[in-house]
Amino acid sequence: MIKKIFLTILSFNFLVTNAQTNPETYAKSITSEELKGLLYTYASDYFSGRETGKKGQKIAIDFLRDYYINHEISSAQNTEKFLQKMILEIKEEKIETENVVAIIPGNEKPDEYIILSAHLDHVGKNNGDIYNGADDDGSGTVALLEIAEAFQQSVIDGDGPKRSIIFLHITGEEKGLLGSKYYTENPLYPLENTVANLNVDMVGRLDPKREDKDPNYIYLIGSDKLSQELHDLSEKMNSEFTNLKIDYTFNEEDDPNRFFFRSDHYNFAKKNIPVIFYFNGTHDDYHKPTDTPDKINYTMLSKRSKLIFFTAWKLANQENRIKLKD
Repeated sequence: MIKKIFLTILSFNFLVTNAQTNPETYAKSITSEELKGLLYTYASDYFSGRETGKKGQKIAIDFLRDYYINHEISSAQNTEKFLQKMILEIKEEKIETENVVAIIPGNEKPDEYIILSAHLDHVGKNNGDIYNGADDDGSGTVALLEIAEAFQQSVIDGDGPKRSIIFLHITGEEKGLLGSKYYTENPLYPLENTVANLNVDMVGRLDPKREDKDPNYIYLIGSDKLSQELHDLSEKMNSEFTNLKIDYTFNEEDDPNRFFFRSDHYNFAKKNIPVIFYFNGTHDDYHKPTDTPDKINYTMLSKRSKLIFFTAWKLANQENRIKLKD
């Protein structure tokens, strides 16, 4: 009888130890207040518009690197303390620049990778005006930082992701998707083992052209183009946790804006890696010095960031990796 009770307790403890915590536990750490604090720094005049290769972009990479160091998140392999250095040719000029790459290794399938990406650069200064790029793509950048913090807390709690999560902050996006092109041509981890790319580019504002003025939306682009499983998983995570209105307007094949081809996920899609591009739509401050952090809707930035976190969590922890379409 005693032996039976002992085995029952062992079995119960095993189940408790191996039962993964509800991801909402960690998503709670993604807050409007923290996003706002990060973005008011990242999109400040001190960063001088973060133009690729310029001083402001170097300040940006130091900010990102320090964040990961302070949160004890590891540098990606084959980088120089988080930096994937490169020389890009831009307007016949050779520019030294860097991607910033961190990783949270998976605890069961460490050789399978989910890449979360956002571009760290913006357009810099023009005629004395600083283009702060709070939405483009400060919003995506700070979303990745908050998501990384949430995943790292799961690691601290002994509940980390089964697959590895890569946080890729990309340079040269505004110069023609150059930093993501460099990564996919010089990958730090095998592309054939890359499960998906979730790309976050402008997620902090509202589209003034929407007839439905409800702010509770996000545009998704590309989710069904290479993997129906990715699309279905994304829909399921939204219905379970965030209940955003997912709008696929810009995912249509005849979309005249061609947004699918205009952000960093496209270079991953070209390598047959399933992608989702998270996007709030354009606005009157797009690529203007008036794209400032006071105009961000931090409540929606937090909610959209949580959807990305939940999607990444599921991709990282479900038993089988998603499959490509036949």
